Amino acid sequence: MASETFNGLKVAILVTDGFEQVEMTEPRKALDAAGAETQLVSPKDGQVKAWKFTEWGDTFPVNMPLDSARPEDFDAILLPGGVINPDKLRTLPEAVGFVKAFFDAGKPVASICHGPWTIIEAGAARGRRLTSWPSLQTDLRNAGADWVDQPVVVDGNLVTSRKPDDIPAFNPEVIRLFASARGQSRQTAAE
Repeated sequence: MASETFNGLKVAILVTDGFEQVEMTEPRKALDAAGAETQLVSPKDGQVKAWKFTEWGDTFPVNMPLDSARPEDFDAILLPGGVINPDKLRTLPEAVGFVKAFFDAGKPVASICHGPWTIIEAGAARGRRLTSWPSLQTDLRNAGADWVDQPVVVDGNLVTSRKPDDIPAFNPEVIRLFASARGQSRQTAAE
C-alpha cells in the first residue's frame, strides 16, 4: 500500500558535510522502501561527508546541487541533524530559502535532532509543537515553538524527532505524513 501511495513521491534530503549519518540513511531507506524517490540536495558539489556519532563517517554522492534544486519539483523534504550540518545550512540564505519554500507551500517536512535549527531560521517554528535534540529547546522556545521532550511529534505538515534512538518511532510517522500529503496533492491536482 505504501509503495502505491509513494509511487512518484519526490523527497529532497537537504544536507551538507557533518550530517548525522544514521539520521539520513535510516529515514532514506524507509522512504525508498515505500517507493519514494529520494535525492540528496546539497550546497556542496560532488559528495558530502557524514558524521558517525563521534567521528567522521561515510561519504555520499550529491544527487542535486542546491543551486539547481527547485522546491516545486519535490513533494516533501527531510532535514537530518547532527550538529555541524544544520549549523552550516542555517547560515546559507539559499538553504534557508529552500526549506522555507516547503513550509510556504504546505508541503511535508521531517526533521530530526539539530535539524530544527534550519526551521527556526526559515521562520517556520513559531506556533509549532515539536521536538529536537534537547540542547535546542531554548532556541526553539525563543523562536515561538512549543518544545516537548517526546520521541516523535507531528504538528500538521511537520514531523520532528529528538535523536538516533528515536528513529524507529520517527520513520513510521514520516511515512504516514508523507503518504497522506501525497494523497492530498494528487487529490488537489485532480480537482
